Amino acid sequence: MGKPTGFQEFNRELPAKRPPAERVKDYKEFVGMYSPEKLNQQSARCMDCGIPFCHSGCPLGNIIPEFNDAVYNKQWEEAYEILSSTNNFPEFTGRICPAPCESACVLGINKPAITIEEIEKHIIEIAYQKNLVKPMAPLIKSGKRVAVVGSGPAGLAAAAQLSKAGHEITVYERDDRPGGLLRYGIPDFKLQKDVVDRRLKVMEAEGIQFICNTEVGEDIDAQQLVEDFDAIVLAGGSTIPRDLNIPGRELKGIHFAMDFLKQQNKRVSNIAVAGEDITAKDKDVVVIGGGDTGSDCVGTSNRQGAKSILQFEFMPQPPQQRTGAMPWPSYPMLLKTTSSHEEGCTRHFGINTKEFLGDEVGNLRALKVTDVSWETDFLGRPTKFSEVEGSDREIPCQRVFLAMGFLNPQYDGMLQQLSVELDERKNVKAKEGIYSTSVDKVFACGDMRRGQSLVVWAISEGREAARKVDEFLMGHTLLESKEAVNFYEQAF
Repeated sequence: MGKPTGFQEFNRELPAKRPPAERVKDYKEFVGMYSPEKLNQQSARCMDCGIPFCHSGCPLGNIIPEFNDAVYNKQWEEAYEILSSTNNFPEFTGRICPAPCESACVLGINKPAITIEEIEKHIIEIAYQKNLVKPMAPLIKSGKRVAVVGSGPAGLAAAAQLSKAGHEITVYERDDRPGGLLRYGIPDFKLQKDVVDRRLKVMEAEGIQFICNTEVGEDIDAQQLVEDFDAIVLAGGSTIPRDLNIPGRELKGIHFAMDFLKQQNKRVSNIAVAGEDITAKDKDVVVIGGGDTGSDCVGTSNRQGAKSILQFEFMPQPPQQRTGAMPWPSYPMLLKTTSSHEEGCTRHFGINTKEFLGDEVGNLRALKVTDVSWETDFLGRPTKFSEVEGSDREIPCQRVFLAMGFLNPQYDGMLQQLSVELDERKNVKAKEGIYSTSVDKVFACGDMRRGQSLVVWAISEGREAARKVDEFLMGHTLLESKEAVNFYEQAF
């Protein structure tokens, strides 16, 4: 606890952002940094709350009060060591995590929570500035070889931890560059790709090999990997998007969100874009889906120069404050206004798209929609909907981006060749805490195992799966679990 009275003296403040009218002109990050004084004040707000619920709110089990104390005292090396003991990539989570730790902050019961995510980002950026982030190649090699399939946050975390344990790691990525969702799913204005490349250089210096443009199950047989390696970690993510199969789906101008976002990320990185050029420029855009991916489509459409942007959500508008169905310290499903919404977007809740309407040459020209009303249970949770009579109408648009989430991992190819067992949701079946699949030597983690989730959960799963792989290979593991790290920090 840096300052006992800090939470009484200082209010929650976030770093300044570039104005919306300015930042939509480029794809650079627009959130600034704290001044040294402001950073000190924000870390001072962390209180001696007795039971730090932020630990359990964070899927990684980050040791938050301790690194806040180190930041307050300007002990940067200690702050970095505490943070990196549970989180391999704070530069990612410090930018794109929804911060469930802040929802569990004890101060957040009756005051705005600690700015944990921003402090985390500042710790790692200061660590890079002070040359504290260095390759940590193990002194003793195990002689074991592990293949990691997928270079998103789960795969990168598994690779980093297994390399730390002394194993030889090869990461396979079907795209042209490593990073997975971090590279081609998250827009540059939220996560610049030089931040990703900076971390990848550290991992390569540690001896981790990345093989790109190689899809396991197509370019290389999955069974060949099983024969060539001592263990396999499947971390390919949940990549099959949820579709909207209504009349007119075949019209030109309707695209999945990830196809749209990936193209723009490639353009920003000066990488050639193959296939149809997907753009929102001078178009009336409708984004169907009210989550973060939909918000990313809004921000990208604004930067491309869309004529107008609407965002549709089938569910009712969430509350602005916790309800009885969202008790502290659970993560509340509240109305979220993102930076992309601030840049220009009209949001519609409780709206159902019934038909895509086209012109005489097969191009999208409008949507047929209707409003829906929801019945709720005694806790205010929506349970049943009905269409609002007389609310049918047409909304002009020439571009639709489907951002309704993801169903499951791709089965054709790798999973089919491995004959790996799936669960009832068609994810790879691997018990949490165990991570081994129905196939010997093959483990699974991240969205491929748990379904669509958060970046912070992907990193957590990659780390925990690495422990089980190391245990499988060596009979024991020196890679600590998040529970063990928290125990030692609190005890000593």
